[in-house]
Amino acid sequence: MKPFQEYLDTVNQAIAAIPYPEQPSQLYEPIAYHMALGGKRIRPVLALMACDALGGDLDNALDAAVGIEMFHNFTLLHDDVMDNADVRRGKPTVHRRWNDNTAILSGDTMLTIATQYIARTGSQEVMDLFNKTAIEIYEGQQWDMDFEDRNDVTVEEYINMIRLKTSVLLGCALKAGALIADARDEDADAIYEAGVNMGLAFQLMDDMLDVWGDPETFGKEIGGDIMNNKKTFLLINAMQLAQGADAEELRRWLDDTQVERDSKVPAVTALYERLGVRQLALEAIADYNARAIAAFNRVKMSDEDKQAFIALSNKLAGRSY
Repeated sequence: MKPFQEYLDTVNQAIAAIPYPEQPSQLYEPIAYHMALGGKRIRPVLALMACDALGGDLDNALDAAVGIEMFHNFTLLHDDVMDNADVRRGKPTVHRRWNDNTAILSGDTMLTIATQYIARTGSQEVMDLFNKTAIEIYEGQQWDMDFEDRNDVTVEEYINMIRLKTSVLLGCALKAGALIADARDEDADAIYEAGVNMGLAFQLMDDMLDVWGDPETFGKEIGGDIMNNKKTFLLINAMQLAQGADAEELRRWLDDTQVERDSKVPAVTALYERLGVRQLALEAIADYNARAIAAFNRVKMSDEDKQAFIALSNKLAGRSY
């Protein structure tokens, strides 16, 4: 298997080479702008790594990789509108730089472009996997929105929501690479399982970074989830654990929609610390990362390639905050 950076370079070159029509510029410029913001490109790299590790041709996996990354970024355009987010990867979001309608329509176009790239693989299995994953992601987004109006969301419900909204796309990327490599069913299923668990650890770490992260490296303003009363792993556990004065204080912060960020974010963060929810999140991250590693170890590939996947899983689960 090649070093991570080589796969990343291949993906970035392919994305930079996407031929967008010149007109209408208001449709395509936002797509080019957003895709040029970069990002970790974890999903497309995983597709290439899986294909390579399981004996496939990387050229055959590149279309799937680009399609998956385009799809992921389509969801970000729409998420930013739904979340009223100002910043993405340190830059103004598309709906802030242009407007909501532009972000929605450009996002729709990205979805179609993504589907075109997936179709180029010539694999009905990959297309079926992609379509199933897309529907699951929409379901996860709906659950996420439904949770905004509920104060009884359980940890189990939240985990299922992030599995759908975030984790299945990592699983899809890995399994798509495996399918293109004509891997055994057992290996394709195991590597999918690894991706889903890696995605759960990844999203839970994102929850933590939104509270304790460095905005320079996180790429978004810290405390956004707190300001929006987002039902994260941290808030759900805090709501279940808080009693007495802590419960009253948490309820005040949740009910006050006009409060300043400089007041609310430090106060809720301090509550999280007192209630021990950061440690709970760290333990959950470690558990899902261990499940991902166990699944990678079941895949029939070289020990060297297994270690490459395990190192990446450990890195994503241990991002600095």
